[in-house]
Amino acid sequence: MGIPKTGGVGLNRTRREILGMTAAGLIVPFESGCLVLRPESRLLPSRIGLPSPFEVPLPVPAVLTDSYDVTVRESQAQILPGVKTAIWGYNGTFPGPTIEAQSNSPVSLRLRNALPAPIVNHLHGGHTPPESDGYPTDFVLPQSQREYIYPNKQRAATLWYHDHRMDFTGPQVWRGLAGFYIIRDEAEQKLPLPRGDKEIPLLICDRSFDADGSFLYPALKTGGVQSEYMGGVLGDVILVNGAPWPALEVSNTRYRFRILNASNARRYELALDPPGAASSFIQIGSDGGLLAAPVHHRSIRIAPAERFDVVIDFSQFRVGSTVTLFNKAAGGTPAGQIMRFHITRSERDESQIPAVLATDVPEPDRRAATVTRIFSFSYRRGMKSWNINGKPFDPARMDATPKLGATEIWQLQTDFSHPLHIHLGHFRVLSHSGRPGPYDAGWKDTIDLGPGQTANILMKFSDYRGHYVFHCHNLEHEDMAMMGNFEVI
Repeated sequence: MGIPKTGGVGLNRTRREILGMTAAGLIVPFESGCLVLRPESRLLPSRIGLPSPFEVPLPVPAVLTDSYDVTVRESQAQILPGVKTAIWGYNGTFPGPTIEAQSNSPVSLRLRNALPAPIVNHLHGGHTPPESDGYPTDFVLPQSQREYIYPNKQRAATLWYHDHRMDFTGPQVWRGLAGFYIIRDEAEQKLPLPRGDKEIPLLICDRSFDADGSFLYPALKTGGVQSEYMGGVLGDVILVNGAPWPALEVSNTRYRFRILNASNARRYELALDPPGAASSFIQIGSDGGLLAAPVHHRSIRIAPAERFDVVIDFSQFRVGSTVTLFNKAAGGTPAGQIMRFHITRSERDESQIPAVLATDVPEPDRRAATVTRIFSFSYRRGMKSWNINGKPFDPARMDATPKLGATEIWQLQTDFSHPLHIHLGHFRVLSHSGRPGPYDAGWKDTIDLGPGQTANILMKFSDYRGHYVFHCHNLEHEDMAMMGNFEVI
């Protein structure tokens, strides 16, 4: 994969194949009449031997519940056996500590930067005032600090926080700057869902490693991404909560997993082997919290930045057996494995999955919208950048000015695969190249569109005036200018 150095798509392609690729947005005409491939995500192979899967236990990040003083610093982590990896971490850990908060109870996050480079912190999925949203140029300079105020005036949900520095989000997240942020409320806590040690966050990402065990990334030391990787960087080691292909001992009961795809560019199609007699996953929540009712899936497609809150019922499997979480999208490659569950014991299960999970997820009403805006996400071959409506990101230009309290329809169009994220609030999917897809239920802040697809989303701009951004969450696309501004007025 990647950008071909010369010429077109090859003489062995039939006209039908070329037309099909063009319709899918995978190739575009050159001025010379030749055809060239669009830049696709590309594997960056590790230069060190890969560890055997399922030999290390699944770690669970530390939890912050009262004090939110965090220092971002470099530290050494044991990720691969026998070598140390230098990471950039919140409190020196990768992932960062899980921040737990209560709905409508503000959090003051005091962030100190002990790194040699600027950082920006973004609460992804947070309904946040603009000065604390993590605008890409709101730098926290080295040896300085910033206070972020998160009001948490929103539903219980699985959010996450990560670096958002303009042009450098990809390499800085790759180095470790990501962690969970979980909001809880009384309504959710009253439900008989799995809890305690049977509620586990899973931060899934891919990384590549150099021969000395350090993270390998194109131009990691200089910043920015090399042009041949501008379609997205793929690693060949799958990490879950910072561990390569880990294993978890479970009982034959239900477990709740808050799954986050924190990869720069990799998509996953998660499935279980064996799949079990009933559905593999019972989805109870999405980006913005609980669904109205459970949704059953045999597999789940999850793009960068998306979250799926699911229950796996291990009573489908006998005690003493193993179940593998794998990635159908990666075939027989190392990235095809995620982690393994060992059903080691029998326990009584008092958890349940109610037929009604939440009552604040009404069917979206497009009649509430007063404005429709169209945004086209595409590759500009002449500029070698990813653009929105033909323009690269410019902090000085506003691409939309919604009014405070207004509800709008945004039509999102793509030429390639793009996971699209909007800051400030959550939205409902009205249509996704037809009706909403199987993974569009509930309140969302990120939607994955394939080549040539169109989605219509409904979003209300409430509570805060100011500047925000929307962008592709393929981090290499974002760093290569696929981001826009909007100002709530």
